[in-house]
Amino acid sequence: MREITLGDVTVTRIEEMHGPIMPTGQFFPDLPEQAWKDHREMLVPDHLGTDDAMVHVAMQTWLLRSEGRTILIDTGVGNDKSRPSVAVWDHLELDYLGNLARAGVRPEDVDLVVNTHLHVDHVGWNTRLVDGVWVPTFPNATYLMPRADFERWNPATHPDIAGGVNENVFEDSVAPVHAAGQAVLWENSHTIDANLRLEAAPGHTPGSSVITLASGSDRAVFVGDLLHTPLQIMEPGHNSCFCEDPAASRATRRKILGWAADHNALVLPAHLAGHSALEVQRDADTFAVKQWAPFSRL
Repeated sequence: MREITLGDVTVTRIEEMHGPIMPTGQFFPDLPEQAWKDHREMLVPDHLGTDDAMVHVAMQTWLLRSEGRTILIDTGVGNDKSRPSVAVWDHLELDYLGNLARAGVRPEDVDLVVNTHLHVDHVGWNTRLVDGVWVPTFPNATYLMPRADFERWNPATHPDIAGGVNENVFEDSVAPVHAAGQAVLWENSHTIDANLRLEAAPGHTPGSSVITLASGSDRAVFVGDLLHTPLQIMEPGHNSCFCEDPAASRATRRKILGWAADHNALVLPAHLAGHSALEVQRDADTFAVKQWAPFSRL
C-alpha cells in the first residue's frame, strides 16, 4: 500500500529514487558507532547497508489530497540539473513524472507545492528544462517557500554557496518559479487549509519547516529533514552533517518528536526508505519507535 487516509486527507508516497548515500561516520559525525550496532536489527536493510556502513535513504514526495486540492510536499532532486558537488545527482534522467502519473496526477493538476526547505534534494522537480530554459514543472501551482531559505540560498548575497551541495540550485530550481510569479515566501507560520498548517522549524536550515495535519481524530507531521534515519528517534541529540545550526536542530527535533508522541501523530520524514513513516513514543528522556505506518517497502 502506498496510500493512507488521515481524516479527510489522503497521503500517497511518490518515490524518486532510493539507496545508499553516505557512510554513517560522514553523514552523522558525532553519532557513536556503537549506536548503529545497538539498533542494527531495526536499521538493516532499509536504513543501513547489510555489509557496509552506508546510510540508505529515499528521495520522495508526499502527495496530499485535501479539500479538493492536490498538494506536493518536497520535489526531490530533479532531472537534467548540473550538480558538480554530488556526482550521483548530476544530470539525472528519472521517471518521477511517470510515478506521479501512475498516482493519477499530471503536472497541470497540482495546486500547491510545499518546499519544507530549499536544499538541493527538496526542490529539484520545482522546474524542468524546456528548450534550454528552466520553467515551473507545475504550471498551475502556487509554490510555498520559506523566506529565510530563499534569502539564505541566493548566491547574489551568499557567495559561499559556490562549491557546496546547493550550487546552482537557486538559479535552476528556485529563481525560475519566483520569476514566474508562482512563489509565495512565508515566515513563522502559514495556514494551508483547515487540515494543514506550516510551522517554522529552524535548525537544519534557517527556514526549515514542518507541516502539521489535524483532520478528525487523526494527527500527523511531515518533518522534512529533522530525521534522516530512524536512529535519530532514539538519539535525538545527534544531527546530520548538513544541519546549519546544530543546537537549534537538536531542540527542534526534540520538540516535534515530543509533540508527535503526545498526540499519537504519524511522523513522515522526507527521506526514510522502507515503510517511510512511523509513530513514536516517549522512552525516559528520549524516544522509541512505536510502530511503522503501512506504506509498502519499494
